[in-house]
Amino acid sequence: MDWLDSMNNALSFMEENLGEEINFDDVASKACCSTYHFQRMFSYITGVSLSEYIRRRRLTLAAFELQNTDIKIIDIALQYGYDSPEALARAFKKLHGVTPTLARDKGITLKAYPQISFQISIKGDIEMQYRIETKEAFNLFGVIGNIQSDSMEGAFVEVPKFCVKCDEDGTVTKMNEILLRSPNSMLHAALYDHTDTGFKYMICYPIPCEVPIPKEFDTLSVPALTWAIFPAEGLQVPDVWRRIYSEWFPTSDFEQVLGPSFEMYYGESDKKPYGEVWIPVKKK
Repeated sequence: MDWLDSMNNALSFMEENLGEEINFDDVASKACCSTYHFQRMFSYITGVSLSEYIRRRRLTLAAFELQNTDIKIIDIALQYGYDSPEALARAFKKLHGVTPTLARDKGITLKAYPQISFQISIKGDIEMQYRIETKEAFNLFGVIGNIQSDSMEGAFVEVPKFCVKCDEDGTVTKMNEILLRSPNSMLHAALYDHTDTGFKYMICYPIPCEVPIPKEFDTLSVPALTWAIFPAEGLQVPDVWRRIYSEWFPTSDFEQVLGPSFEMYYGESDKKPYGEVWIPVKKK
């Protein structure tokens, strides 16, 4: 079964079970991949988290039933996974802007999120370079930002804000002083502990041997992993992230595994720096 069929099977499974509790492991099995990989793939390709997509579909169907049937609100709430009419009302108003009771009035404007499907898109006119490398475990030090975003595009807005803060408050300069490097030297970034609402973004660098790290900095231990590494010419990192999930993963024999991903930046900020994206992977 190819990637397209697998992903659409997973979507069909979710659609058929919107009135039941949906186990993400079961969804991922329909896509023939790990739960972790499926969740990352889904959020990058669609722009919303898996749980948010399910929530929107359930509340869309709930709205249809409110406008077209006489089913009691409590029964609709229970059908779509809400413990009470009040719980449904809170979620419903957040999405639609009105309460379930008002949704039954004629002329009320509601939102409908249709079922998505994955289709073939002809791409690949620009080559995508990559290499696969296995690295031993290593340790990092740096400073962590909690990026609050449930979408890839939102993260591309929030991450630069955190980076600017670390430049302006002297964190980057101090790290380079510890490393005995030029103050303009580029540092790396680790992305990990992903949830439906965000992830940790750590501006970091490998800890040199016998260099004491001040307690104000955080540390991160990275286990031995195999990495898919993608060059990011001109520091066009967001474009590389998009292409990895929309073009490379769907056609490769690899899937993402649990572990931090990296944005590796090299050189000095004022002397044509370049970057790479590292993602931990395994053979399917």
